[in-house]
Amino acid sequence: MEAAYSSKNDYSFSHHALLVASHKCGRISSASALLPLRFGAFQKPPSWSLAFSYSRSDDAQRMPTSSQRLSYLKHGFLLARASSSVKSEPLSTTEVEALLDTIKWDSNGLVVAIAQHIDTGAILMQGFANRDAVATTMNSHLATFYSRSRANLWTKGETSSNFINVLDVFFDCDHDSIIYLGVPDGPTCHTGAETCYFTSAADILGSLQSGTKSALTTLYLLEDIIKQKKLEIEEQTTTSSNKASWTKTLLENRKLLCSKIREEADELCRSVEEDEGKDRTSSEFADVLYHAMVLLAVQDVNLQEVMKILRARFSQSGIDEKKNRKSGL
Repeated sequence: MEAAYSSKNDYSFSHHALLVASHKCGRISSASALLPLRFGAFQKPPSWSLAFSYSRSDDAQRMPTSSQRLSYLKHGFLLARASSSVKSEPLSTTEVEALLDTIKWDSNGLVVAIAQHIDTGAILMQGFANRDAVATTMNSHLATFYSRSRANLWTKGETSSNFINVLDVFFDCDHDSIIYLGVPDGPTCHTGAETCYFTSAADILGSLQSGTKSALTTLYLLEDIIKQKKLEIEEQTTTSSNKASWTKTLLENRKLLCSKIREEADELCRSVEEDEGKDRTSSEFADVLYHAMVLLAVQDVNLQEVMKILRARFSQSGIDEKKNRKSGL
């Protein structure tokens, strides 16, 4: 681990404590590459107050991992906004305190806190947070809650290492509930499921087996169906209805799949060029999207990987991004 400091006198933490914290932690996780973060109007640090240096060309991105950030907090370190000088302005500013004042805490000083996946839209879990929990989340970028049974703060992942890396915090219109929007390091549920919400009321009422699927948004449900079809091919199993499957046909015939994508893309463009109307455009785009997602399954690419690339491009000009791609940057 590379720390960019000249002497311990430049910082408010000891060299020894930093080494203790660093030795407790593993390699840089992929989620670390999502930082720096932002919360509303508060811009997050291009570098950390612990002065860790990193290179954009380094896939590992030498920034603190989820475990490192938690370890630093436990050692009393304050992760903060970086300034042009060595010292940093603490994140817990009067502005943040004023922001926390706008939350409508209940009679026990708590508010409902929901963790949501920034790419899939999946609701990962729900807990409660007090003022310190929300402030800690903003400071560490790790989803932190308040345990009503234990009467203390707890950071999701502090035991399992399946942290939730928070990119933003949202408040509802009444400011009486919040969303931690971010990316999980691993399964969120203690059962090993990606989300704690995998039991459908429809399944229970229909006397079907519960706990076999997650509460997925439309695109991710489609991805799940396509993956299931692919699994059936690999295991040489058939569906209960034993009907012919267009998805399976495409999965097994790459030439046909690519020809259909070209065909559907052409029909989508013609819906605009020939002014065929919004409904026709919507229908043709759905065709393109479906066939493209089958192609992703063929290549073993998860939709989440595509979303991550798209999100990374939000902060830059499309023209600049294309130039960088051509130059190999």
